[in-house]
This record gives sequence, C-alpha cells and structure tokens, in this order.
Amino acid sequence: MRTAFCLTLTCIIGLLVIPTTFAQSDNSTDPLVRILVTKGVITTEEARAIVTDASPAEQRDRLAVLLRDKGVISAAEFEATRTNPPATKSAVALMTADYKPSSSEQPVTAPQATAPPVIPAVAPVRLLGIDAPKREGLIPDIKLGTGARLKLYGIFKTSIIHDSSSPQGTDFPLPLLAGDTGPNNSPEFHIRARGLRLGANFEWLDVAPKTTLTGKFEFDFEGDFTRVNNRNISSIRSSQPSIRLAWVRIDRRFGENDSAFVLFGQDWAPFVSSTLPNMIENTNFGGVGYGAAYTRIPQARFGFNHNFGGSHSVRFGPEIAIVLPAFGNLPSDVANQLSFGERQGADSQQPGIQGRAVLQWQLDKAANVPPAQFIVSFEHGRREAIVTAANVPAAFKAAFPSGAQVGSDSDGYSVEIQLPTRFVTVVSKYYNGSDLRFFSAGQLLSNFNDTAGLTGTAAVPSIDGASTVVFGFRDGVPDVAPQRPVRAQGGFIQLGFPLSRIFDADPKGRNAGWTAYVYYGDDQATARDARRFGARGTRSDLFSGNLQYKWNQWVTFAYEQGYYRTWANNRAGAALPLFRGIPSFTTHNIRSEFAAIFSF
Repeated sequence: MRTAFCLTLTCIIGLLVIPTTFAQSDNSTDPLVRILVTKGVITTEEARAIVTDASPAEQRDRLAVLLRDKGVISAAEFEATRTNPPATKSAVALMTADYKPSSSEQPVTAPQATAPPVIPAVAPVRLLGIDAPKREGLIPDIKLGTGARLKLYGIFKTSIIHDSSSPQGTDFPLPLLAGDTGPNNSPEFHIRARGLRLGANFEWLDVAPKTTLTGKFEFDFEGDFTRVNNRNISSIRSSQPSIRLAWVRIDRRFGENDSAFVLFGQDWAPFVSSTLPNMIENTNFGGVGYGAAYTRIPQARFGFNHNFGGSHSVRFGPEIAIVLPAFGNLPSDVANQLSFGERQGADSQQPGIQGRAVLQWQLDKAANVPPAQFIVSFEHGRREAIVTAANVPAAFKAAFPSGAQVGSDSDGYSVEIQLPTRFVTVVSKYYNGSDLRFFSAGQLLSNFNDTAGLTGTAAVPSIDGASTVVFGFRDGVPDVAPQRPVRAQGGFIQLGFPLSRIFDADPKGRNAGWTAYVYYGDDQATARDARRFGARGTRSDLFSGNLQYKWNQWVTFAYEQGYYRTWANNRAGAALPLFRGIPSFTTHNIRSEFAAIFSF
C-alpha cells in the first residue's frame, strides 16, 4: 500500500518539477496536475508554492506536508515519504528504490522496499535561525483578502509543581536568599494552567521574485494577573495575555548563495539569546539567575547570509541590530510602571547596539540530524538616572540648581554552541559582562552607587523612582557618586539523548518518542560588586534533568527534577540571611514538575 502511495506521490512531484508546468504557467497541459487542481485537492497557488525555488527533495517534502495537512495521507505515510533517499536523477527511482547510477546512468528498473523511517536526533531550541525563508515556502492555513498567508500554531501546558523552598511565593524559580523563610523552608505546591502560547507566521507575495516578505506574531498568558473588582478574589485564574514576538522581515536574494535581510519589531535579542535549554519549566526556562540568560526586545536588525556549501553545508551569517536600551530597573510606583515601564535606557538618548555571528555546518551526516552552530554575540547600552531640581538635597541645591544626572553602561559578550549528533545533542553557552539584569543574569543585579571618598552623603530617588542617586562632598566639593554596573558571568550546558533512537525503537510505534535531558547552569555576580550593591546572594546554580514522552504529534508528557542553590556574598554569621530561622551561607530548593503539553 505504501509503495503504491509513494508511486502516486512521486508521479505528482515528477510532473510538477517539469519547467514548463506551474513553475512558469498556470495553463499546464498535464492531466494529473489539472485534475488535482480542478478537484480541489490542491490549488494553483499551492502547486506553484511547491515548485518555486525548491530542490526535488524540498518539493517532495512540501507536497507531503500539504497532502498530510489536507488529510489525503496519514501521519505514518507522511513520515515514510520524508525519509526516502534524496533526489538524484529519477524521481520514481528515488521514491521507490535505492538509486545507484552506473557509468551509463541507467535507472533502476526493479522497485525495492524503502528504508523504514529514522527516529530524529534531539533538535536544539532554535531561537534565531540562520536560514533565510524561501519565497512561497509557507503553506498557509488561512489566506486573507489582502494577500497575506497565515500559518497558525500554539502550545498549551498544564503543570503540577512542588518546591521545597519558594520564599518569593512564585510558581517559577528565582534566585533564593530573598529573605527569612520562616520556621521551615517555605515549601509550596502549585497547579499551573496559564502556559498557553498562540502565534501565527505570515507571508506576503512581493512583485519582485527575489524578495521574500514574512512576519510573526506570538503571545502567551504568562503575564501578570488582573486586578479589578470582579477579579480580585479570583485573580489566580485570570492571567493576562502579553506579546512575546511581533515582527516583519524582508529578505532579498543576490544569487545562489547570498542573501540579506532587515527585520523590524520585537524578536529574540541577538546578544546571548540564540540558545536555550529544553526545559519543562518555561515561564523563565528554569534559568533566570541560573545560567540560561536570554531576552526578547524591540529592534531593527540587519543581516547577511552566505552559503559556502560543500559536503558539510557550511553557512555563515553576521547580524547587527539597534535595540531599545533596556536595563530592567522598574519604577517604584505602580502608576509609572503601568504607564511606561522603565525609562532610564531611553533617557540616555542613544540606542543599544547588539550583534552576533553564526557559523552553521552539518556535523553528523546521519539521517534526521539537524546542523550544528557556533555563535558569538555582543551588546552595549547606556542608562541615565535623572534627579529633578526639587529633589536635590538642601545642602547641594546651590551646586546643582537645575538637578543632576548620572549613568552607567552595560556591556557583554557570549559564546554559544549547538552540536547535534545521532546519539547526543550538546547545547552550551558562556556569557560575561556588566549590568546583565535585563538578560536574566548577574543574579538580577544592575548597578550601585560608588560612594568611596564621599562624605556627608544624602540619597534621593531618581525621577522615575527606579534607582537612588547619592550626593556628597569630595574633598569639600559637592559631587554625585558615580554609578557602577555589577559585573557578572555564567552559562550552562545541556545534554539531550534521543532514547528511542539509541535503543532502536520502532519509529511507528508508541515508544518512538522518548527523550531525556540533563542540565547544569551557573550564574554569578562579582562578590565585591554584589556586596556594594547590598545584595545577599552572589551566585546560584542549578542541576536538573527531565524525561519527555511524546505520545503522538500533539501530546507530550514530561517530568522534571531540579536542585536549585544560592550562595550568600559573605560568610559572616551576623549578616547571613535566615533559612529555616538559621543564618545560612547557602540555601536550596528541590523542585519537581510534571506536565502535560498539547501542541498544534
């Protein structure tokens, strides 16, 4: 049955790839293609989308996806078509037999059984891909009257969570040492049902054949809880939606191997955000303050892509972006926070600068193994804290009649790798910099007032209440204490194991979807800076592992166990925070989470 299906599908592909068919004209004389279009199995636009700018293998995959989505073929038949040998000369031969060209290029005449599907290797979490989107490569779910083509997607997760120590009262982990835990560890139990994420990929067809216009919009319900009269009592079941990603991208091809793009909107940041671990805890990917630094940010990004080709399919893509200068220092009053969020980065009157360079290649040439990536990135931003004239302390008004302003910089770099193989996938990241709070790193510490050498000091809030500015006398002269960023470093390593592939499970059976991950992450602020900031903790790390079972293409069950630790910035008993009522140099949280995940 599968052979007959493959023959039919191959015939369709073979007819579609003829240059005189839909690739150039809708008036095809081929009867089979005409029947598929007239009977509504495929549309003229879909037929054109299948053959445009695609190799025979890509055309086969596009048609298979289209027929699967339309219900013409089953999921098992779809997997069978995608794992046949790659295209060479004869479409019929490569779909039904092992093609072995001789010196005379004679095709194989006797059909043979195709190889069984291969369970995929563990795929890294690709936040920022390097491959340029193909024109008409999106097979849409919805077509709008404006010409936009939409592909919808989503994920919903329900989790059962137990923390042995959660003093902040949150349902996701944060660095510990937040305060006295009371007579015990402050253990907590949660059932979370706000893990709903919805999105749509877009494509618009530009008149220029070498130009591709795409977009994305994605939001989730991981935002804050509502606070209105009819929701106050039941706010825990009324979380609000918030935008994750929203951008438009223009790509232009300049030849077979070169392309460039520009992107406008909110996307993952080029700095430190190209890799993330595969975690069950995804409110902050289990890594806020534990080594998995990342962020999303408004930006205008420009990039270039070159395909060197070769046996390892080498690609290189540098990118540069101007971004919203953000530091994560929130206003102290709720009204300002709700109206504009933070403003100290914008008050610097200059954009943040970020960039990255990606080298991609095929490390393991086995079937169903994604390519590897080596990534370097950097960032620079500046903030300014303003004190109005009315808030200047009385002793300093004569010296600062119009107010005062003081600021600091954020600088950082990262090195990231993603190395998939058939047996294990390694994902790792290292970052180093100053004031990395906005990137969920550096123990979430930002900057401090360097009061060394000042006497007669007086502290006042900045114009937005997000920080304090210190005035004092330096050698008898009125001055403002400089603000210094807290230096930080950290990173993580995660190993992903395709258990079903390793143990040679049946690719079509219920045991084909087992994977396991182990993770270690570490994040630390320079101890001297942390003490001057006034923070209790200076370092946190995380050991975790999770086991995932993909029951079918829509449903996954998973269990994750994590051991979270935080160290104090000194060992002096009088200054140590209380853990179980006892001054403690280190605290820990044993976190267990079971989740049912539904994707579509």
